[in-house]
Amino acid sequence: MINRVVLVGRLTKDPELRYTPSGVAMARFTLAVNRTFKDASGEQQADFINIIVWRKQAENTANFLKKGSLAGVEGRIQTGSYEGQDGKRVYTTDVVADSVQFLEPKNGQANQNNGTTGLPNNHQRSRSEYQQSQTDPFTNNDGPIEVQDDDLPF
Repeated sequence: MINRVVLVGRLTKDPELRYTPSGVAMARFTLAVNRTFKDASGEQQADFINIIVWRKQAENTANFLKKGSLAGVEGRIQTGSYEGQDGKRVYTTDVVADSVQFLEPKNGQANQNNGTTGLPNNHQRSRSEYQQSQTDPFTNNDGPIEVQDDDLPF
C-alpha cells in the first residue's frame, strides 16, 4: 500500500504548537494549495489542507513559519473521527507530515513588516549573511560541472 502526499502552499495562519502530556511537540497548521485550474469566472481555486507535524520538526515549523509562509510538506493522509458536541460523528482528514520544507527566505513575504530575518533573537543574522548562505553555487561557472559516479544517488 502507498500513502504519500507532497504539497506546496502557503500557511493560512500561524502554526499552533502544543505538547502532549509526555512532552512531545505537535504543531497544526492549514496549507492553502492552489488547484491547477481556475473556475468559470477566472478565479484561482485552492484546497485548504490540515497538516500535523511532530517532535523537533513541529518546533521548527512553529518557530520559523508564519501566516503566508510558502512551505512544502511531504507526508501521509490520516483519517479519523470523533463525536461532536451535538452527538453526531465528525470525520477528519489530515496530512501527517514527515518533512516540512521552508521554501522562501526568512526576510521574504511573511516578515517584510519588521525588516529582520524573522529568526528568534539568539539566531539573528544580518540580511547579507543570510543572502551569502543562499547564493547559487552554479552561477558564474565557466565550464561543465564535474560529477563523480560516487556522487550519484543511483
